[in-house]
Amino acid sequence: MARSDSSSSFSVSEELKLIPRWSIVLAFVAFIGIQYLFFFVMHQQHRSPMPVHIYFGTSWGALVAGYVLMIGYISEDAPRRNMGKWLWILLCIILQGGIGPVIYFLLRQPILSQCPCCGTRVDSNFNYCPQCAHRVAPNCGVCHESVRISDLYCTNCGHNLAEDNTPARLRAYGV
Repeated sequence: MARSDSSSSFSVSEELKLIPRWSIVLAFVAFIGIQYLFFFVMHQQHRSPMPVHIYFGTSWGALVAGYVLMIGYISEDAPRRNMGKWLWILLCIILQGGIGPVIYFLLRQPILSQCPCCGTRVDSNFNYCPQCAHRVAPNCGVCHESVRISDLYCTNCGHNLAEDNTPARLRAYGV
């Protein structure tokens, strides 16, 4: 079973798939609600020109819809990082103005992966599973520091990675 490196597997389309349907529907409803507010309610109370209502209705609608989508993303992203889902949703709702999501993205933990041997959730920084000692990341056969699969020499000790019987950096990938 191949393990993907979290830094090289980042894909915007994969991240967008995390946004749940309820969040998309709620964002659409919020956008339409803001449009109704600016075009029908506020236009009758404040006789300002129509382009002003179009501008503010569209911009505020997009901001509110984007905020709802962000909360939906956080609701799916937090559990896969072993963080409290409801705590972060509550913080994003309470801390208005984008402060909640900014704090979330500054403090979020790395994505947890699963050990292919025992299925334990393992921090992506670990080289070995803490439950069964199975190698879950490529590392040097001498100093056991993490290496990239494309490295020829260890960046920590200078060990020639090709000298390993089955190179240590490839064993984690089942090669």
